[in-house]
Amino acid sequence: MASLVGEEEESDGRVLQAQLDTLLQGQEGINSSCDFTEQALSHGSEAEVLLVKKQMSERLAELASQELPLQPEENDQLDFIVETEGLKKSVHNLGTIVTTNAVASESVATGEGLRRCVVAVPTSITITTKDKDGELCKMGNAVITAEMASPDGSRGDGGILDNKNGTYEYLFTAPEEGAFNLSLRLYDQHIKGSPFKIKATKSIDLSLSSKGVNKRLKSPGSAHVKQKAIKRPASMTPGQLQRPTGVAIHPNGDIIIADYDNKWVSIFSSEGKFKNKIGSGKLMGPKGVSVDRNGHVIVVDNKACCVFIFQLNGKLVTKFGNRGNGDRQFAGPHFAAVNNNNEIIVTDFHNHSVKVFNTEGEFLLKFGSNGEGNGQFNAPTGVAVDVNGNIIVADWGNSRIQVFDGSGSFLSYINTSADPLYGPQGLALTSDGHVVVADSGNHCFKVYRYLQ
Repeated sequence: MASLVGEEEESDGRVLQAQLDTLLQGQEGINSSCDFTEQALSHGSEAEVLLVKKQMSERLAELASQELPLQPEENDQLDFIVETEGLKKSVHNLGTIVTTNAVASESVATGEGLRRCVVAVPTSITITTKDKDGELCKMGNAVITAEMASPDGSRGDGGILDNKNGTYEYLFTAPEEGAFNLSLRLYDQHIKGSPFKIKATKSIDLSLSSKGVNKRLKSPGSAHVKQKAIKRPASMTPGQLQRPTGVAIHPNGDIIIADYDNKWVSIFSSEGKFKNKIGSGKLMGPKGVSVDRNGHVIVVDNKACCVFIFQLNGKLVTKFGNRGNGDRQFAGPHFAAVNNNNEIIVTDFHNHSVKVFNTEGEFLLKFGSNGEGNGQFNAPTGVAVDVNGNIIVADWGNSRIQVFDGSGSFLSYINTSADPLYGPQGLALTSDGHVVVADSGNHCFKVYRYLQ
C-alpha cells in the first residue's frame, strides 16, 4: 500500500510541475513583451517605434491568444487507507507456528521389534502419540528421539519417520547380537514402557531348500520382519500364505483368503485344509474378498484397480474397472460387500468414495467425498451390509465407522468413544448385533455394539 501511495503522489507531482512550468513560461513571455514595449515607447524615436510596431503587435497578439492553465489540473486529496491483507501475507510468509498436544505419559510404542529383531535386518516400531486424556493425536511434527544402545556401548542405527497423522515409525538395525536398551522420548520425556529391552539374534536362514523355506515361512518369529523392509520370496507350497489381506466365508463353509504378495486367492476347507487357489496369473494385488448370492468369489484387486468375479473353481466370470476417478474406475480399491440385491459395494480408497455395481459390473451409484463431515471420507476401507441393506463403512483416515442407507444417504456413526479407533480397516457384522473391526493403528481388533 505504501508503494502505491508513493506512485500516486509522484504522478500528481509531475502533472502539477508541468502545469507550473507552463505558467512560468507564459509569465516570462508577458514580462519580456512588456519590457520590450516599455523601452520602445520610453526611449525610442517615433521612427524606431514605427519600425518595431509590427513585431510588437505580433507578440502582443500571440500573448492575447495564449491559453494558460489557470486552474490546478490535480486535486489536493491524499488519504491513507489501511490495508492489512498484504501485511498478513507477509507475516504468514515468515513461517508457521508448529505445536502438538502430545504428551509422553500417554504415548505408546507397538510392534514385535520392541522385543526382538534380527541383526542387520531393518526393523520397524510404531509410535502412537496421545494427548493428556489418552485421545489419539492426528497431527505430526512432534519432537521424538530414539536411542538404542547395548551395555558394552554398541549403538543401533535408526531414524524417526513422521507419518504426519500422529503416528511415527522408528526404523532401526541392530549391529550385532545381544541385548539392547531402546529409549523412546517425546519432548525429552520417556513414553510409556520406555526404555525397552530388545534381543537381537542372528539372521534367519534364507536357504531356498524346500525344508529351509518351509521352516522359515512357518516360523512365528519371522512375523516381526515388516513387509516393506524385506520382501519375502513367493510361497513355494500350495496352502502357504505370504501376505493375507482379506477373508470371506463361502456358503458351503470354505474359507477364502486373499494373498496380496502371492497374487492369488487361496481356498481352504472349514477345517483349514488347502483346496485350491484362484486368480493366479490374473491378479496383481488382491486385497478384499467377498461372496455373492450366486456363490461367486468377488476379489478387489488393489494394485490393478479392478474387481474380479470368479467361480469357486477359479473360472473367471467377469472383471470391471481400471485406474482413474470416473464412476467405473478406482484408485486403490480396498474391500467389497454384497447386499440382498446381489449388488457389489466397493470402497474406493484414494477417490474417497463408495461405489455400487451390479454383478455384470455396471455402475449403479456412488457416495462420499473427501472431508471430515457426515458422509465424507478420508480413505474408506472396510465395508459390510446389514440385514436391512444399510451400508457400514470404515473411514480409515478419520478413524471412525459410518452407517449409510442402501442409497448412500448418511444415517449415523458407530459409537466408538469408549475405545477409540485409529485407522480402522476390515470390518464384519455378527448375528447378535455387533460390528468387529480390525484397528490397524492400535494393532488389535475391537467389537462394538451395533443396533440394526
